[in-house]
Formats: sequence, C-alpha cells, structure tokens
Amino acid sequence: MASATGRFRRSTPTPAQLRATAAGEASADAAMAQVALDNAGDGHPADTLVVPRDLTAAAFFDVDNTMIMGASIFHFARGLAARKYFTGSDLAGMAWKQLLFRVSGRESATSVATGREQALSFVAGRETAEITRLGEEIFDELIADKIWAGTRALAQMHLDAGQQVWLVTATPVELAQIIARRLGLTGALGTVAESADGVFTGRLVGDILHGPAKAQAVRALAAREGLNLRRCTAYSDSHNDVPMLSAVGTAVAVNPDQDLRELARARGWQVRDFRTGRRAARIGVPSVLGAGAVAGAVAAGISHRRNA
Repeated sequence: MASATGRFRRSTPTPAQLRATAAGEASADAAMAQVALDNAGDGHPADTLVVPRDLTAAAFFDVDNTMIMGASIFHFARGLAARKYFTGSDLAGMAWKQLLFRVSGRESATSVATGREQALSFVAGRETAEITRLGEEIFDELIADKIWAGTRALAQMHLDAGQQVWLVTATPVELAQIIARRLGLTGALGTVAESADGVFTGRLVGDILHGPAKAQAVRALAAREGLNLRRCTAYSDSHNDVPMLSAVGTAVAVNPDQDLRELARARGWQVRDFRTGRRAARIGVPSVLGAGAVAGAVAAGISHRRNA
C-alpha cells in the first residue's frame, strides 16, 4: 500500500521467510567454505576438479529422485541403523514415509521438515568429522549404485561446457557435499545443522533447505560467485522446488511429480523422465545449457576465482 509520501512500504518478512533466508545464506556459506577446503587440499578432494570456463552460468540439481533414486537421507539412515545409531523401529518409520514418497512422487513441506529434523536428531552430540566419515562409507555401500545415469549425464554436460554444477537439497549439507565430491561436481547446498566445537547440537541453522529456502540458497550462491541467474539451469522432480526452478533462466523437470509435470507443460519447461525410459522432451546441449551458453564460451581458458 502506498504511503502519504507516495512511497511503497515494504512488508515485514514472516518468521518462515526469515528462517528460509537464514537457511539459504547458511547453506551458501557452507558450500563456499567446503569448496575452499577442497581446493586447498583438506584430504577430501573432488574426484574431478573442474575449473569453470563459463564464469557466469551454472546448473543446480535437486538430489532426491532427481539425481538419485529415492531419498538420500533414508539411505544414510539405513547405514546408520546398520551401525546401531538408532533402532529398527525408527528406521521403519522413515521407510514408511519413503515408500509413500516413492509411490506418490509427492512430498509436503511438513513431511520433509519432520523427516529431516528426525534424522538430524540422531546425530546430536556426534562429532561432525565422524558423521562425514560415515557418510563416505554409506555412499559407497548404499548410494553409489542409485545415481540416475541420465541425470548424471546432464550434469556432466554442464561440466564439459565449463560451468559449475551444484546439488541443492534438504539433505544435511555434509552428506550432500559427499555426493557432490563423489560425482565430481562443484559442490552442494544443503540443510545446515548447527555445530559447536566440532559437535552437532541437533538444531538447525535457519530452517530445512526446502521450497523457498532452496531458491534463497541459489540466489545467495549466485551473488557470491558472480553468476547470472538468467544463464543458469535448475533441475528437479518436485513441485515444491518451483521457487528454485523459477529463479533461473532455464528450468528442467526430471522424473517429475504430476503437479510439476503439469506446470512444466503450462510454462513450456523441458521434461526428462528416466524412470520409464521415455523422454517427454528431447534436450539438446544448446537448450539445456540455457541462452547465451555459446557466448559464454568466450571465457574459455580463464581461471575462475574460487577463494571464498
């Protein structure tokens, strides 16, 4: 509403919006800190360190049911259960939620928050280094063979074009970063669990990285890396990720739920479905890389500053 001076008053952010902003900023900070450690040689180097040549474009991939089959946090929980971190009944509850998600292809903000917070509670009091080590083991045991080959190929296409490739997920950032490293990607944006003196407190920084928080994290990272969001691409299976998909110039629905499929059709977004082998839209390199990708190649050979 306009004031007497003719200016428009800004609405006060809601608590949910403030939490989403805090979550996005914390995730971007954690992502940049991990990239700096990887580049400095912290003992956990990426499988393939790629120096971007196209400095203003990047790709952002959701993880669960987009990059991997099912929910990464459930696979991680299975690994923790096998190591007696919690009981079989705890895992059974997670398995039921995971089954519903796999069958319906849908998720709600409430169920996501509840599931992630439940999982994070199991690491309360554990050392961050311990959870990272376990994450490496569990990736090899339970996640490595669940990568969607088609989505992995899309990510590689962006890497081959000299672009950064980031995972964006509600999964704890430590696990997301492991997946990113193992796939040779640039890094990951994920839910940040609070820690003190190298020990998890069981609380979150801000909120779960879900819905609007994912979009905030992408925007925050873009600001830090000097990315032009109009030249960036985002991939997801879930209608809940529409804020992230809408924040970039090119949106691609991968293994989409029904709501996202319908929205993609209405907005002219590209669709890829690797669950049945059908391709709702053939995607060539120029279209997926987004407008201006060829022009961006003039930056080839220029090293990208990655000092944050």
